[in-house]
Amino acid sequence: MLNVDKYIGLSEREVGLLNPIIWAYIGDAVYEMFVRSHLITKGIVKPNQIHRASIMYVKASNQAQFLREIEPILTEEELDIVRRTRNAKVGHVPKNANLFDYKMATAFEGLIGYLFLTRRYERLDEIIDITLNRINM
Repeated sequence: MLNVDKYIGLSEREVGLLNPIIWAYIGDAVYEMFVRSHLITKGIVKPNQIHRASIMYVKASNQAQFLREIEPILTEEELDIVRRTRNAKVGHVPKNANLFDYKMATAFEGLIGYLFLTRRYERLDEIIDITLNRINM
């Protein structure tokens, strides 16, 4: 069995001290992995199809919408993680996204990354489930 904890190696305190953009960087990878796995279980198995379908889940405007939808169920700590990530300085905004959506999407990914790094897998699963069921394929 894969022991994810072996690869993280940071205490919750150490995770909290990381730059929030690091949370988003990890969250981007974690969320993408779940999205691709979800699409494969839906029968989308060609790499090009997976790529095109995954865009619906990972584009900034949709991630910003996902965050708005889950905000009412977030704890105070999770809202703080979202705020810290949203307010972190980003290098550049992709040309196909507006600044507000990009910051909100970064905050969404920051929350995903923080939950993963702090090993809150049940909560991570709950939030990912909500977002994966928002888009009908």
